[in-house]
Amino acid sequence: MAIIAAQPYDFECPIERLGLIVIDMQRDFIEPGGFGEALGNDVRPLGRIVPVVHELLTLFRRLQRPIVHTQEGHARDLSDCPPAKRRRGEASLRIGDPGPMGRVLIEGEPGFAIVPELAPLPGELVIRKPGKGAFYATSLDETLRGLGLSHLLFAGVTTEVCVQTTMREANDRGYECLLCEDATESYFPAFKSAALAMIRAQGGIVGWTAPLRAVREGLGG
Repeated sequence: MAIIAAQPYDFECPIERLGLIVIDMQRDFIEPGGFGEALGNDVRPLGRIVPVVHELLTLFRRLQRPIVHTQEGHARDLSDCPPAKRRRGEASLRIGDPGPMGRVLIEGEPGFAIVPELAPLPGELVIRKPGKGAFYATSLDETLRGLGLSHLLFAGVTTEVCVQTTMREANDRGYECLLCEDATESYFPAFKSAALAMIRAQGGIVGWTAPLRAVREGLGG
């Protein structure tokens, strides 16, 4: 049983039932010229977590534990993109529009790709999700249960949207969830802080949070 020093209290997990979920580390969200920047955001804070996420990937690869990468995006005909989602906000680019990295958030386009430093290795699972949460309209739950996983460690972007949504979905399905604090980020620092507080409130109502240092120590990395 691994014990990770976390908030609101230690996260205990059987390593043989632990997997890593890396949420939406895609060029469209992280690199200049992508969808995140088109929405008016400063993408640099998201780029700064790439080395931390890479350390987590390296740790889980060394431990030979399952890794799941998610990518938010849609079919080329936008058949799985609700019109309300596409027209939301006042962005200069909308989902499906041509941009500097190809059509925005469309499967197979350059911007849809995971940043090269974090590219999945052969055998690692990749889930395309049409919504914010990775369990909605995907096979993620069946996949995790098929692998015998009960405990999940999360990383990725953005903390308060896709990461927190997926953690809440996982919590509702009975998974024990830990978020690596320095392997997640938001375009809005206050939103990240609030999301971390909400996750671990009331004795861990959604889950736990811990820095990478504690994760490494707890997992023997």
